Amino acid sequence: MDGLEEKTALVTGAGSGIGRASAQRLAAEGANVVVADVVEETGRETVDLIEDSGGDATFVEVDVSDTESVERLVDVAVDTYGSLDFAHNNAGITDFAAVTDIEDEQWDRLLDINLKGVWACVKAELPVMAEQENGAIVNTASEAGLVGMAGLSSYSASKHGVVGLTKSVALEYAAQEIRVNAVAPGPTKTNIQANSEARQSGPDSMPFDVSAMTDVPMERVAEPEEIAGVVAFLFSSDASYITGHTIPVDGGQAAD
Repeated sequence: MDGLEEKTALVTGAGSGIGRASAQRLAAEGANVVVADVVEETGRETVDLIEDSGGDATFVEVDVSDTESVERLVDVAVDTYGSLDFAHNNAGITDFAAVTDIEDEQWDRLLDINLKGVWACVKAELPVMAEQENGAIVNTASEAGLVGMAGLSSYSASKHGVVGLTKSVALEYAAQEIRVNAVAPGPTKTNIQANSEARQSGPDSMPFDVSAMTDVPMERVAEPEEIAGVVAFLFSSDASYITGHTIPVDGGQAAD
């Protein structure tokens, strides 16, 4: 894709799943990639995968719920590569629970990572991009940020927040040629999904990847690389007039 070669891209939650796929795809398109994750081992594995394929990557340990940690991340990206052109704010967690079963600590932790974490990232990234007078951001929302989902009230609330934040920030920075969009993945083969409990209870319960397919018109779950391809497109020059939008990547699920 045009416009990614020799640019600097930052990806949070890049130690696995969508984040790893995004980091690998951006590196394959010629970008230098800052691989950010709270887990050092998996983050460094992503760096190794990129370097083994001939790309350039640097690992930075980050806790996105900690604004100082995020500020250090952005500083390292600029110090290492001289710029910050693209940022995929992807780190997130989920929690399957009935709304009345959610404890205060559960709610706060999920919102701190999924929503405050995205806010902390854009807050740190935007001044650098504004000084450069260019840049693009893609936040990871979710299909659950477009529709309600039973058993996912805290997650859905956080991802609806990401969608709203994306729209507002895009409007604030549109005149400065900084584009801000989001992707909204549907069921995707990631560690979050693989480790989740069945969406149904009782003797007929099914693993997430099986039960999710019953809701998807394309009758399968997504590969992380399919989400990464949309992220790369949104960073490319082909998406130069797209800002403030959330792109569903869900096999048609939200259209059903």
